[in-house]
Amino acid sequence: MRRIAYGVTAALAAAVVVAELLHAPVLVIFAITALALIGLAWVLGQATESLGAHSGPRIGGILNATFGNAAELIITIFALSAGLTTVVKASIIGSIIGNVLFVLGASLLLGGLKNGTQTFSATIAGVNASMLAIVAVALALPTIFAATTPGTPPTSLSIEVAVVMFVIYLLYLVFIFRSPEGQPAGPEHEPQFGRIASFVVLLGATAAVAYVSEAFVGALGPLTEDVGLSELFVGIIIVPVVGNIAEHIVGVQIAYKNQMDFSMGISLGSSIQVALLVTPILVFLGPLLGHPLRLVFTPLELGALAASVIITGFVALDGRSNWLEGAMLLGVYVISALAFFFTP
Repeated sequence: MRRIAYGVTAALAAAVVVAELLHAPVLVIFAITALALIGLAWVLGQATESLGAHSGPRIGGILNATFGNAAELIITIFALSAGLTTVVKASIIGSIIGNVLFVLGASLLLGGLKNGTQTFSATIAGVNASMLAIVAVALALPTIFAATTPGTPPTSLSIEVAVVMFVIYLLYLVFIFRSPEGQPAGPEHEPQFGRIASFVVLLGATAAVAYVSEAFVGALGPLTEDVGLSELFVGIIIVPVVGNIAEHIVGVQIAYKNQMDFSMGISLGSSIQVALLVTPILVFLGPLLGHPLRLVFTPLELGALAASVIITGFVALDGRSNWLEGAMLLGVYVISALAFFFTP
């Protein structure tokens, strides 16, 4: 089955090259690149996990923490270089709310329906929820500054906030890897590749993601014009789904198997990584790419972020979950998606 998946992914990546050479319609290019990125993100995850298995649990954990959102990072770097700052900022918020509302919601719903009430480490879940609250504050304050101090560009403040966020992320990794509860045991898998093969596949998949991402981003502008979707909706919903769907499916499958610590580590940990690692990298790269990224968001984006952080905190409070809590998280996500869909 895995060989078939690898073959399909390779075929889709080749199809992207053919579609670009033939100047296919923008909808065709968008569809093929999106499917190819989903497959390549999965291959990237397989190579990272395999290399981590050969490197030991601690190095493996660092690799997963570093490359867990590599596909989305590459997509957003190309989007930023193309000047699509609205899409990039929306994808940051979209990744966070997508992980804590959609992925965690689906995990709690399906896991609860199969296993009843499920338990997880309230300590680690509480730390993750607190980190998300810090993220909400860090992303909101530059916006408030821009609104209350007209005429003062918040670019410098955004860079300084990004530095603080990056430092907090490093401290978060230290805590997670040193805490006895910080590394919940995940499913045991044999490495898919040898040590050298894992490294080669990782490099090859990264290069392929970079090429396909450029084509994907190139199709975003015409797509928003032809279909009538707003850049905000594309960034909030489409980009995070394309970049993270493989990891999302794994998180839901693990919850279904009643391994909630590991499942919540995927959903909440991915949100924290996007906010505290991916976001600072994009802010640092912005001036180099000629498009400074200011951490100034719309009230709707910050409202959706605040709602997701608050409800996630309530869910993580007691270390127990059920299917109804999952349904509530999904409901909030659908409401948020509808609000962004109708935003002009």
